[in-house]
Amino acid sequence: MSASFFSEDELRRIGFASYGKGVLVSRKASIYSPQKIRLGDYVRIDDFSFLNGEIHFGSYIHVSPFCLLVAGKNRIALEDFSGLSAKVSVYGTSDDYSGASLTNPMIPDLYKTLIQGDVTIRRHAIIGASSIILPGVVVGEGCAVGALSLVNRNLEPWGIYTGIPVKRVKERKKNLLEREKQFLEEKGIAAFLDSEPHLS
Repeated sequence: MSASFFSEDELRRIGFASYGKGVLVSRKASIYSPQKIRLGDYVRIDDFSFLNGEIHFGSYIHVSPFCLLVAGKNRIALEDFSGLSAKVSVYGTSDDYSGASLTNPMIPDLYKTLIQGDVTIRRHAIIGASSIILPGVVVGEGCAVGALSLVNRNLEPWGIYTGIPVKRVKERKKNLLEREKQFLEEKGIAAFLDSEPHLS
C-alpha cells in the first residue's frame, strides 16, 4: 500500500465506527468525529477532503480530492458504487442566509436558524466536480450530476442533471448494471455481501 494512505493499524487507531476491506484514506484528509463514520469495502478518500459528523459509506466508493462532507446533527449516506468528483460539497446542515438569524459556528444555536436534513446519495450516482448538495436531498439511484451544479431538491433515478439549480436534461443509460453484475460475479459476490466490517 502507498505511504500516501493510512495503514490498517492506523485506520484502527483513528477510531472509525467500522471499516471494511481495501479502505484507502489519505493521510492528508481531515477526519473529525471518526466514531460516527462507517466505511464499507473498497472506499477511497483522497487528499484534502474534509469529513465531519455521521457519514455512512457503502462499498466501492471514491471521494476525490478537496471534497467537503459536513453532516452536522444529521447523516450523510453514500450507497454502493457512488462517487464524488473533485471539490464536491455535501451539507447535512447549513446556516440560514436570509438574514433572519445570526450565522457561523461561533454563534450559539439559540441565536441562529439552521437548515438541516439527512442527505442520501443512492447507488451508482456520481456527482460532478465543484457541485454542491444541500441539506435534506436524496440523489436517486443512477443519477449523474454535471460539474458546477447546485442540488437543492430530490433527484429522480437514472437522470442526467445539470445547472444552478439542477434540471434533468436527459436519461442516463443503465448498461452499467450489467457491468456491475459481471464485476461482482468475477470478484465473488458472496465475499462482497458477507464481508465483516472492522469495528473500532
